[in-house]
Amino acid sequence: MITADLHTLSGAYALHALADDERTAFERHLDGCPACAEEVAGFTATAARLGLAAAEPPRTAVRDDVLRRIVAVRQDSPHVRSTVRRGRGAGHARPLSRWALAACLAAAAVFGGTAAWQYERAEDARDLAGRAQRNADDLAAVLAAPDARTRTARLPGGGRGTVVVSASRDAAVFVSSGMAEPPGGKVYQLWFDDRGTMRSAGLMDPHLAGQTVLLGGPVDKATGMGITVEPAGGSGEPTSTPLAVMEFPT
Repeated sequence: MITADLHTLSGAYALHALADDERTAFERHLDGCPACAEEVAGFTATAARLGLAAAEPPRTAVRDDVLRRIVAVRQDSPHVRSTVRRGRGAGHARPLSRWALAACLAAAAVFGGTAAWQYERAEDARDLAGRAQRNADDLAAVLAAPDARTRTARLPGGGRGTVVVSASRDAAVFVSSGMAEPPGGKVYQLWFDDRGTMRSAGLMDPHLAGQTVLLGGPVDKATGMGITVEPAGGSGEPTSTPLAVMEFPT
């Protein structure tokens, strides 16, 4: 049973804190209430900013120490029972047979390959962590920019999207909530709308109903953004009718 004034539920809705019946009632109300739509956009963008502000990446020294130790860790060698003969000649090791020598050479090759593989993985992890940190920094800069402007729109399937644009950063961020998962083998692709010409702005994670994405590339002269369903990996240009086209706030 809904007893609260629907106008007071905008903050709870932006934080996904409403019960199912309250959310349904509020979304019906939202379609005809521009004031609440504006509040939801503001609360959604603010929540994203607060989440980024509270996030604290691990110290670089800790990450570098862990990655450095990875390449020095090797697997335990197999335990081999001694085959030294007792009796006459008991102080001397038995010469290695051709098969034993071959096995030792093979083991050396494997361990050498393992070390190289571990080093490559460590380098990949370091590069990935660096890119993720830079992306988070750029995203936070847009959301926290003094001239950041927001606009919210309803998306097909009951989801909602908010775009945050900063002219000083020449960048935009898309914040989604409640988006349905795309069909199998498909992905949502974002586009800059350059006055009717679509320019790719990156892909969304197909498994997340809510996410915050930094649009790839500068805003430049784009007047809005679009969302389409594309084959996995994305397309050079839209291959389907946009699910939504949102004008950038001014």
